[in-house]
Formats: sequence, structure tokens, C-alpha cells
Amino acid sequence: MPIKKDGTGKRWVEMEVLVPGTPEQVWQAMATGPGYNSWFTRTTIEEKVGGKLSFSFGPEMSSTGEINLWEPPHRFGYTEYEWGEKAPPIATEITITSRSGDQCLVRMVHSLFSSSDDWDDQMEGFERGWPGFFAVLRLYLTHFAGKKGACFQAMQATEGEHLSVWKRLTETLGLSGANVGERRELPLEPQPFAGTVEQTEQNRKQRHVLLRSDDGIALIGSYGMGDKVNLSACLFFYGDDADARAAGSEPKWQGWLKDTFAAAG
Repeated sequence: MPIKKDGTGKRWVEMEVLVPGTPEQVWQAMATGPGYNSWFTRTTIEEKVGGKLSFSFGPEMSSTGEINLWEPPHRFGYTEYEWGEKAPPIATEITITSRSGDQCLVRMVHSLFSSSDDWDDQMEGFERGWPGFFAVLRLYLTHFAGKKGACFQAMQATEGEHLSVWKRLTETLGLSGANVGERRELPLEPQPFAGTVEQTEQNRKQRHVLLRSDDGIALIGSYGMGDKVNLSACLFFYGDDADARAAGSEPKWQGWLKDTFAAAG
């Protein structure tokens, strides 16, 4: 969906996703730090209007903001002030609406005020990036709701044509030609992980494969950014030992991505 604009200079993108669960369960996943840690990224949230919020995407990659809307379990909003270099503040509003069949419709809107299109690519990047994580959110609420969750994101930029880099990544990890419903096993390096293919996505700008095991989720992806390709491995662990498993897994994936792909960057 293209960026929307109005005469005041407001620009926004909006997304909707249907997820299982009651409004209270979905609120816990989308408006608390432990919730975000279970399906998105490492997050801290002070649960009140005026509270601070922080997303951590890896070393020296974070975004902070302030909560300006807090109406549990239906509406949550915040503004990020340092999400991009010299970028204007961007506001996010999340609305959770109950639907029949123990489901909720989640609507997310990112908006900012700007007289130019300097930030349109980044806003479109939000729109492209959320569907993969929304798929993780659905799996979390379906299979792991209520369990302790922990996650990390390992990333590596490399040069090359996007399709060629993606083929190399998936062939190396045993994910080439993955089809939904198949069981796939990742190799010993960077780390064994066996699970069912829950989703695949491929277009010219981004690609990913989503795997679910009995106690975790792996989202392996790539997206083009100019003449480079950014590779990512987002892993989510559930259970009492989730923190320890995430801490032990992260350096393995980050080191493997660097050793395997940095030479081409």
C-alpha cells in the first residue's frame, strides 16, 4: 500500500493483521516489553502515558520513544524521536479490536509530518518489514502465548545481486526451495534448528522463510538496500530457559553471518 498524504504535510502508512487471542492477550503481546521480546525485538516499555520505550535491534542499533496513548486493552501509541538520522519524529498508533472466533484485528499506523519525500523509503520499509514479524506474532499467540519469550536479531550487510545472495543463504542453511508444511533442519553451523516451514515470502525487495519448532521460531530473511543486501536471522525462544538459549545462540549466528558473507561486503 503506498504512502498516504494530506494537505497538512502528514504522511502515513497503515497495516492490519488478524491474530488469535482476546484483546487482553493481544495487548500483552503488543504493549509490553515481555510481549515484544516474544515476537519482535528486545524491548523495554514503561507502561503509562509519558513512559519511555526502547527497541534494540543489535549493537548500536536502537530506537527510543515516549508513550502518548495508553488505553488498555485497545489503544496504544508512542512517538520515536531518533529512528533515523535527522529524521522528524514518527508516531505509531496500535488499535486492537475484538473479532468473532477469539480473534482480534490489529491496526498499526506510522505517521510523521514532512514537506518532502525524504523519508518515504524508510516508511515504506516499515510497511515491508512488519508482515514477517506479524507472522511470528500469530505463531506466538497460537502456540506459545503465556510462555516466557526471548529473542535476538543477527544481521550482516553484503554486496551482490539480491537473488544470488538469497540463493546462497538458503542453500547453505538447507532452506532452498522451502515449501509451507515441510520439515526442514538447519545445519550444525551456525546452530541446529529443526521445524516446520510456516511461511515463505519472495519479492524483489525482500525474502524470508519462517520455521517453527516445538519451543522456538526462526525468521531467516534478506532485503535489498541500494547496491547491498542485508541478511538477518531473527530467532525466538520460549520457556523458562529462553533467556539463556537466546544469549547462547546470538553470537553463533552473528559470527556465522559475518564469516560467511562479510568478505563480499
